Amino acid sequence: MKRELLGVIDATTYHDDLEDLLTHRSLAALPFAGRYRIIDFVLSNMVNSGIRSVAIFPKMQYRSLMDHLGSGKNWDLNRKRDGLFFFPSPIVDFDGNKIGSFENFAANLDFFYRSTQEYAIITNCNTVFNMNFRPILDWHSRSGCDITEIHHKDGGSMEMYLIKTSLLIKLIETRNETGYTCMNDVVNDLQNLYSVCHYEYDGYAVMIDSIENYFSTSMNLLQSEVWQQLFPKDQPIFTKVKDEPPTKHVKGSEVRNSMIANGCVINGSVENSIISRGVKIGKGAVIKNCIIMQKCQIEENCYLDSVILDKDVKVEAGTHLSGTAQSPFVIRKGTQQGALMNS
Repeated sequence: MKRELLGVIDATTYHDDLEDLLTHRSLAALPFAGRYRIIDFVLSNMVNSGIRSVAIFPKMQYRSLMDHLGSGKNWDLNRKRDGLFFFPSPIVDFDGNKIGSFENFAANLDFFYRSTQEYAIITNCNTVFNMNFRPILDWHSRSGCDITEIHHKDGGSMEMYLIKTSLLIKLIETRNETGYTCMNDVVNDLQNLYSVCHYEYDGYAVMIDSIENYFSTSMNLLQSEVWQQLFPKDQPIFTKVKDEPPTKHVKGSEVRNSMIANGCVINGSVENSIISRGVKIGKGAVIKNCIIMQKCQIEENCYLDSVILDKDVKVEAGTHLSGTAQSPFVIRKGTQQGALMNS
């Protein structure tokens, strides 16, 4: 019988260094690459690996995440049997940076009891990568290990764990006796009773945990070799489908080495930037090395360099904003930024 995998995505992660972008959303729902969200990568990887049952465990500010994923239709997870499941954490006070909280899982233990999949893959929600988990399952079953922790070729854990579902249930049930609070605790305990193996992944992978590496990872997408590793044709990254018109490039506008999503109106100059859906850029505006999120409005004669505009930001005519690659200038969602405010 074919071995089946259960997908478990821990979406409780929060990093203080991303606070400006997480005021109204969870990290899993952070926009990326113009039309995606961070969670799209791990969720699509699971679907491409043949996983048909995925449980997502969010903590706070998860309305945006649920709106994005909906019933799971865009990932072929809106099914009568198995499918996509949301289990918001009933526990407010726990460390969201420890992947695979047993206390969090325990509140939904019935889900694991009912699952028919022999194995489970437990992952974080904030890694940008493209991986098929099936070869890892084959490697794990041949190795005879109890737990396989996925490591990146550059060293260090990717905070992803493959384990038998029955053993996961046991770890959850015995958490008070063992003192293990999460998967991290188990694999890092040198005296644990389980054999822990490491599987090395040699592909492109970045864990988003700060504004700086969110910005740099986004800018790396403009390199064709990185794009090809993340978006191969045989393993697509799925996302929420939105029916919008093509972007309009007004006569006199200029776009170089940039990604432009649907529904935009470009009057000005865009260079080395990522522009999300529905953005309007006015005449004479210059946008360089920027991430502009959905439905932002940049009026005439603005100059933006190394700037991140969150959704629904309006930048008034003549405004000049500049940051650096190490410290991009961030404007929070729904803010109105005016020239007089920066003079």
